[in-house]
Amino acid sequence: MGAVVDLADRRGRQLLVAVDFDGTVVEHEYPNIGLPVPGAIETLRELMELRADLILWTMRSGVELAEAVSWLTERGIHLFGVNCNPETNWSTSPKAYAHVYIDDAAAGCPLIPARLSSRPMVDWMAIRSKLLAMARSRNSA
Repeated sequence: MGAVVDLADRRGRQLLVAVDFDGTVVEHEYPNIGLPVPGAIETLRELMELRADLILWTMRSGVELAEAVSWLTERGIHLFGVNCNPETNWSTSPKAYAHVYIDDAAAGCPLIPARLSSRPMVDWMAIRSKLLAMARSRNSA
């Protein structure tokens, strides 16, 4: 998958963010790709500017996964990993190691009503400042 960041380009990147796709970056319309969730792309871009590594952490597979990766790439989102952390060589677990996981299904994740779907979506405005502070904190450590 061409959108995955080359490990050689990892210089100084510190915060690892695993992010779900459906209901988190786009509204629930699986297998189609829904409308962008307000604030998602902008926040992911800001995290990248702060040298965070983004891992797409989704149930999508096959063609639907490739479409999600392409969708993100077309919007300037570069992925460090897709359903894995390529630097995790100390475990055979299928879980992608990250410092933070953003998922509409996560307990406590702030949600807002979707525009077209009956399922809620992540409230990026509610989590944006905390995520950016986490990235800045790791950069200054």
